[in-house]
Amino acid sequence: MSESDLPGLSADDQAGLDMGPGIAADTGGTSSASGYRVLARKYRPSNFDDLIGQDAMVRTLSNAFETGRIPQAWILTGVRGVGKTTTARILARALNYELADGSVKGPTITMPAPGVHCRAIMESRHIDVLEMDAASHTGIDDVRQITDGVRYAPSSARYKVYIIDEVHMLSEKAFNAFLKTLEEPPEHAKFVFATTEIRKVPVTVLSRCQRFDLRRVDADVLMAHLANIVTREGVEAEPEALGLIARAAEGSVRDSLSLLDQAIAHAAGLVRAEDVRQMLGLADRTRVIDLFEHLAKGDIASAFAEFREQYDTGADPVVVLSDLAEFVNFVTRVKVVPATADNVALGEAERTRGREFATKLSMRVLSRMWQMLLKGIAEVQNATRPQAAAEMVLVRIAYVADLPTPDEAIRMIGEGGGAPTASSPVSGAGAAPRASAPTSPAPRALPPQRSSGETVARQQPQPVQSTAPQTAPTLRLSSYPEIVALAAEKRDIALKTALEADLRLVRMEDGKLEVALERSAVRSVVNDLQRKLKQWTGRRWAVAVSNEEGQPTLRAQAREQKDKLTENVQADPRVQAVMTAFPGAQVIDVRRLAPEPPPAVMPVEDDGDGFDNDDDL
Repeated sequence: MSESDLPGLSADDQAGLDMGPGIAADTGGTSSASGYRVLARKYRPSNFDDLIGQDAMVRTLSNAFETGRIPQAWILTGVRGVGKTTTARILARALNYELADGSVKGPTITMPAPGVHCRAIMESRHIDVLEMDAASHTGIDDVRQITDGVRYAPSSARYKVYIIDEVHMLSEKAFNAFLKTLEEPPEHAKFVFATTEIRKVPVTVLSRCQRFDLRRVDADVLMAHLANIVTREGVEAEPEALGLIARAAEGSVRDSLSLLDQAIAHAAGLVRAEDVRQMLGLADRTRVIDLFEHLAKGDIASAFAEFREQYDTGADPVVVLSDLAEFVNFVTRVKVVPATADNVALGEAERTRGREFATKLSMRVLSRMWQMLLKGIAEVQNATRPQAAAEMVLVRIAYVADLPTPDEAIRMIGEGGGAPTASSPVSGAGAAPRASAPTSPAPRALPPQRSSGETVARQQPQPVQSTAPQTAPTLRLSSYPEIVALAAEKRDIALKTALEADLRLVRMEDGKLEVALERSAVRSVVNDLQRKLKQWTGRRWAVAVSNEEGQPTLRAQAREQKDKLTENVQADPRVQAVMTAFPGAQVIDVRRLAPEPPPAVMPVEDDGDGFDNDDDL
């Protein structure tokens, strides 16, 4: 049978269709407007070797076909455009692969030449391979047609294959009608389901299928695929332009081919990165990196100028901030995994400058910028004036660029540097030193006046302090609450909480402590307490665990005291009168009010006239 005898094919399709190995359906160019086929259809894979980015699935299916462990149903899930329907057709082709000479006796994934049924299957017109779109056939009547027809043997192929796309759109009754047939189908029937919403498929259906999660295609793999296609099409394209298309597709092969088709038509010649940016509405990546650098330095004037230029050229404020957040994420990933910058899908400037920022900026600064951008993007989206809202977001980011992180601020205060300010750059905070006008030194304050005795004491030579190391002075603790207070003073919150809630005092002597443990106590609390007491007091402490009951925990004692106080308050006649006047009222909490300080007495000046004040006359 010749190609001209195949039903359902136009002359252009019969002339251009190629079912051999490699990329399928290559027409070799665009002969006319009516016969033009978009790249997403023209380069649709026809065998497992053509699938890109799905190595795990291909390996599993290959082993299953070679060993004969072929299930009765598959379910393919993934984002749009990763090849779910195409994989289903390839599966149908592999199940029914048969050569005219009869050399192939069973299902196989090795399909070096077009088989008897291959062309019709890949074109969705084979009588034994039925495709149904569940988005438009959601009812039980549509499923009943399948369950009624599945009993009949295939007319010409080896298997009857049912491909149901977007299977999650089926109704509940339709799913229930499928269950029995799906669990025990005839030997000649196979089912292939495809869906983008796997969570909407009932578990009873999932348990009867072999599931494959088709992953997003990596940008570098997608970029190489696009480069191969533009070569076959005879079109010149810049690598950076292909990288932009690959990133914009977000792992979808179909989306990348659609964008490439649009970019070729938009460029009408060489596909340049600048043309792709204009087509996608993206900001120049280099200018986004420049804006990031201005913000990291805290140079708000340059950041404003750069943002205004991008806005004047037509960049959307939300897109600018989104690209900025994407670059912050990229720098963070490079800081954690330096090999991330080796991705060929990224531009050379982006990779080089990303490495530089990753070495200069701390992780806390990058996380802070990410959080502020994430919140700022939502604000700009909801603002009536997006441009002004975006500028305010940039102001906040640039303002905090010079501020130290909390741990750095605490360290500066501990080192005696005083409270840090926004103008004081901190190491690792991402702030570059900026030139400022020289300031004159502050005038020295006059020394306070002292008595003659103090002056003589200052003139006496001070004893020279010894530089030998001195041991920490020993600290005496006479009660258990003093130990708790010491833990609070040292800001050891975990140990303080354990002392109050998990330990019961049995007895305490000088340097010895015996406690009983609650069930909630951590096993290491005794060793931690012994070590901390030695560190804080400068002496060795013996902390032992006793089997005696001991006193209640401090928390239990405080709770008991509060309960008694509440009972006393509730017994007060005035409180009872209030609760009677307001039915349903309850005493929620009882607090002791601090006594008011006595009024301050103004000092009376003696003017030497024998009276306290002239106004008293």
